[in-house]
Amino acid sequence: MSETMKFEELNIKPEILRAVEDMGFEEATPIQSQAIPVMESGVDMIGQAQTGTGKTAAFGIPLLEKVDPENRKVQALVLCPTRELAIQVSEEIRNLAKYLHGIKVLPIYGGQDMSRQIRSLKGGVQIIIGTPGRVMDHMRRHTIRLNDLHTVVLDEADEMLNMGFREDIETILKDTPDDRQTVLFSATMPQAILEIAGTYQKDAVRVQVLRKELTVPSIEQYYYEVRQKNKDEVLCRLLDLYAPRLSLVFCNTKKKVDELVLELQNRGYFAEGLHGDLKQMQRDRVMQGFREGSTDILVATDVAARGIDVDDVEAVFNYDLPQDDEYYVHRIGRTGRAGRTGKAFTFIVGKEAYKLRDIERYCKTKMKAQRIPSLDDVANVRVENVFRKLEKTMEEEDLTLSAQAIQEYLDKNETTAMDLAAAFLKLELGDALGEQQDDLAQEQYMWESEAKGKGKGKGRRKDDKDMVRLFLNVGKKQKLKPGDILGAIAGESGLPGRAVGSIDMYDKYTFVDVPSKYHKQVIKSMKHAKIKGNRVNVEKAERK
Repeated sequence: MSETMKFEELNIKPEILRAVEDMGFEEATPIQSQAIPVMESGVDMIGQAQTGTGKTAAFGIPLLEKVDPENRKVQALVLCPTRELAIQVSEEIRNLAKYLHGIKVLPIYGGQDMSRQIRSLKGGVQIIIGTPGRVMDHMRRHTIRLNDLHTVVLDEADEMLNMGFREDIETILKDTPDDRQTVLFSATMPQAILEIAGTYQKDAVRVQVLRKELTVPSIEQYYYEVRQKNKDEVLCRLLDLYAPRLSLVFCNTKKKVDELVLELQNRGYFAEGLHGDLKQMQRDRVMQGFREGSTDILVATDVAARGIDVDDVEAVFNYDLPQDDEYYVHRIGRTGRAGRTGKAFTFIVGKEAYKLRDIERYCKTKMKAQRIPSLDDVANVRVENVFRKLEKTMEEEDLTLSAQAIQEYLDKNETTAMDLAAAFLKLELGDALGEQQDDLAQEQYMWESEAKGKGKGKGRRKDDKDMVRLFLNVGKKQKLKPGDILGAIAGESGLPGRAVGSIDMYDKYTFVDVPSKYHKQVIKSMKHAKIKGNRVNVEKAERK
């Protein structure tokens, strides 16, 4: 059997295939290609595969193929070591069952209200995803009955044994029908796993997908914690900041590739997309444009990007975290080729931070956390780039005629060379020089602050001895939000938003903590400022 297959080749139900396409999977992973046919044949199976190889779909698809939606009793049980994994697995199986009507999937785990779980179970559930301890609790209460069970899956079996669940697992397996199908997934195969397999499985087929040890090239690797809705803006800022000659942007779905390409094109970037729906003629046209440099940015899915061999890629962007840890290495390996330097940027949203750590462990690499660049950062770099081009022009070109034209203009008009140079810079950069309010920077700051549990509307509390508390004569009555205060202070004083401490708002006034060495600068810069039309008075507050 080939290492990977198209999902169409696996002969799965059209409804499941449609859901797989919605999830953006173009091709089955090696473990899915091998495990799905084996499981569907009905035999017991041992699957050796690490986290991040797509094993949930490898057992989830065969489970859904076998479940009878007319029967409201428990037909499949998946045991997981942790509540987090149980929730994750149940979500993915629900996504796979999107177009299969009448199938209910329920995660059960400790820490969740027992009575609520019992209520859900009474409503009828065909697939249970649970932790061993909580499944045992329900079996003792007879709120879970396994008489109609046809499949048991032990997911991350080695982890369950490491956590001391062997006795629970054996008790559960003893209470299931003898003619069940028993499937075991484990990254490693210690003796205890082999003993369970020998006792509770019959002639199990072993499916093994061992990933190669991969080394990450010498590439600068960074990650950014972002909100999903801000990814496009952050990507554009990084493109503007680093100005790579050629960039590869990876998305996990064909739909996202199309959406992102359209957004980039609407913003004036030379971007094209590459995914599995493109015909060969279209692929050739897109790749030719990328190799020749008429397309600066290629947005692609992992499968579509196979075989791309372009030496001049200066930056890779992981717009979406890859489905498989190994894909990360393949992605970033597209840059830094032929002795050149390269950069890799990865966006993570919320709990993806855990997945990021898995990638780092697997790749034996370390990504550096970076703050999202502000509009000021981008503007400053653009100014530097303009001056570099001017310096090069002054060194390499004959400017005699240009200098004469400028002198003639200055002689005829009441202006200065400085004003004229400033006007040229304005024409070159447009509104980049600090005229735009950086709403994303304000929002990102408040989001990070709230995520760290400091309370809505409050910034991160710095060490008091390094901070000075300022009093502002505006507050909630003026319909202001903490982000408005933060933006005004950062915009007027040039103080980075991250340097601002606690923002405590009341009806008619607000207290803001700023670094002591900058407090006079903030007071001075805010002297004639307005926030949403409200004139502001800022002074040092007296601490009691």
